[in-house]
Amino acid sequence: MTAVIPMVKMRRATDRPGVAEFVSRCNAFVDEVLLPLERTFLQGSFRAMKPDLDRARRESRARGLWAPWVPAEHGGLGLTLPEYALVSAALGRSPLGHYACNCQAPDVGNMELLMSHGTDDQRARWLAPLVSGAIRSGFSMTEPEFAGSNPVHMETSAVRKGDQYVINGHKWFTSSADGAAFLIVMAVTNPDAKPHQRASQIIVPSDTPGVTRVRNVKTMGEAGDDWASHAEMRYENVSVPIANRIGDEGAGFALAQERLGPGRIHHCMRWIGICERAIELMLRHASRRLLSPGHPLGEKQVVQHWLAECKAEVEAARLLVLHCAQQIHDHGAKEARMHVSLIKFHTAGVLQRVLDKAIQVHGGLGITDDTPLAYWFRHERAARIYDGPDEVHKGQVARAMLKPYGIKAE
Repeated sequence: MTAVIPMVKMRRATDRPGVAEFVSRCNAFVDEVLLPLERTFLQGSFRAMKPDLDRARRESRARGLWAPWVPAEHGGLGLTLPEYALVSAALGRSPLGHYACNCQAPDVGNMELLMSHGTDDQRARWLAPLVSGAIRSGFSMTEPEFAGSNPVHMETSAVRKGDQYVINGHKWFTSSADGAAFLIVMAVTNPDAKPHQRASQIIVPSDTPGVTRVRNVKTMGEAGDDWASHAEMRYENVSVPIANRIGDEGAGFALAQERLGPGRIHHCMRWIGICERAIELMLRHASRRLLSPGHPLGEKQVVQHWLAECKAEVEAARLLVLHCAQQIHDHGAKEARMHVSLIKFHTAGVLQRVLDKAIQVHGGLGITDDTPLAYWFRHERAARIYDGPDEVHKGQVARAMLKPYGIKAE
């Protein structure tokens, strides 16, 4: 008696001909095109280097790497989720990787929503230019006045007036709102319904009267800009057509959960890519940094142990995430939800531990922006918070395990 999807022999995500070669081309693109741009990005702003990034995006198209997870009928390459997981790890080796190939959050999640639940008009107006890279989007859900760990508890409202919704509310950590053409806003449309059926997701063009980007929220002292930012937003009597709603009224929470399953695979494999890059940097520094003439840092047993521990944790996490991706592919995100929670808190913890050791190996260099380690440490600490904090996911796993034994965990 168990609530656990058994660990069966998993088909390798690289079994389809050409997938391994595609991942190799992604790694080459990161090494040849993106790594040379990183120092400029780390020392400056995202918007200032847009011309360089636009050239990188054109090169991504030329190399056939554009929008890898989007189905071919919508203009992408149509990789399966397990296949894309490997690609996400390869692109995750650079903070610019996913953006350069147009598979960055929150756009890829918004694309998924529009592909699965958008109307023909919504797909023509918003999805097509999003896939082509002509525009960007944002996702506006979290509110500063309410705990993000309880996503059904929110105050932003969307009230019907004729053929319009009038939206009022206060949001923050609205991903990539700075420069976005539109935002997908979670708002309460059915206040008297059951908690999980109160909210809807609504497309709000950023230039709609009443939409205000108050500020880009500083995270660990860095506000960021353009795509690389999170914004505080206010919606004051914002009027948009009811036709801008995605899916059924009251289905907002269900759509958010549907989006999060594959999205967590994307994030977790991106974190695996970050860990791989951190280990690469550790190895390079440990082999070159001389503690005394002829004696590199890598001779020290403590550094060797850290390298071995990081390698073991990353390889274990990789297999866990790939197994979860295959379960979602075969059975759907709902059936794999316990594994989705497992990979979320486990991989986020591995990421934090690997980055911490990598910074320690680099010493003072590790806390500068001369490498991407400090950037990742600042921004990816949030991995244990967004998309559900560790404690929520651990609780979900424990409840699923205890349920067959008649124990109802809090």
